[in-house]
Amino acid sequence: MPTPLPLDLLQVPPGFHIELLTHAVPNARQMALGRYANGRGVLYVGSMSAGNVYAVELEQNRAKAVHIIASGLELPVGVAYRDGQLYISAVSRILRLDGIDDRLNHPPKPIVATDRFPTETHHGWKFIAFGPDGWLYVPVGAPCNICNPDARHANIQRMRADGSQTELVARGVRNSVGFDWNPVDQSFWFTDNGRDMMGDNLPSDELNHVTKSGQHFGYPYCHQGDTLDPEFGAGHTCKEFVPPAVKLGPHVAALGMRFYTGHQFPPEYRNNLFIAEHGSWNRSKKIGYRVVRVVLDHNNRVVRQEPFIEGWLQHRANGAEVVWGRPVDVLNMPDGSLLVSDDLAGAIYRVSYGP
Repeated sequence: MPTPLPLDLLQVPPGFHIELLTHAVPNARQMALGRYANGRGVLYVGSMSAGNVYAVELEQNRAKAVHIIASGLELPVGVAYRDGQLYISAVSRILRLDGIDDRLNHPPKPIVATDRFPTETHHGWKFIAFGPDGWLYVPVGAPCNICNPDARHANIQRMRADGSQTELVARGVRNSVGFDWNPVDQSFWFTDNGRDMMGDNLPSDELNHVTKSGQHFGYPYCHQGDTLDPEFGAGHTCKEFVPPAVKLGPHVAALGMRFYTGHQFPPEYRNNLFIAEHGSWNRSKKIGYRVVRVVLDHNNRVVRQEPFIEGWLQHRANGAEVVWGRPVDVLNMPDGSLLVSDDLAGAIYRVSYGP
């Protein structure tokens, strides 16, 4: 059995509660909710190095069973559910499992929806989701830390569900592993991870807002909206590109994000953004390892950002930094609770509110 997790170390605002749904999902990454009714349903979870896709049977906010429904895949981080079909990202391919809700014990063989995305694995993993327009949105990261890639990379695209057509949504995007649509105006927002090797404090990760299809968000020429790249910035100004809606912090590794659309949390939380910060990997002092809340006003301006869940990063009295969990994705549930995935602990947490 997995080692018990120290949930008492996790800090949430007053009135909120965090519990363990399961920690039997090794390398848990993106989540998608399948068929769900009357407190019973299926949660689908991708992975990265594990190469698996999981199905967690839910019953009254408890994990009844965990199934491996696909294995041996290449970085199957992304999962998206629509009309009984589960879509899975696997670097160059988008796969599909049909009628999966009824076939957890004997899952079908994946069908290839498309295999036309680039094959590079550096930033080749993909968070995917269906938009309000019915298209499947797919990011294609830069195949490097910093370079000037061809037009196939460093962007976010959308495709028809059958893979028959792709269109460009945003350019100059180094590595987006999370996006969502504002429920108020259906506008598209995404996180983007800044480049490495510019020191501890540069550049910041970004939260970006697309207001026109095909906008350029700076990579590799300008970072965080105001800092030219030392190698590729020559001949450019940051004014050429769309600045971030807010800087999230250097090397926090902002990944999955969702607007909160439930009614369980207090009213001031509705339509706020929750972002999972996976945490820095090469900073001299670790940062991130938390879930943050971003508040927008009615004009889509960021009012503030603040910690929502902290405690996966612990600081010992001797100065040692200890990490026991790394949040990856967040997901609204029909009852208004919020799920958080953690690929280090192989866990899914449930956050609820009750005074």
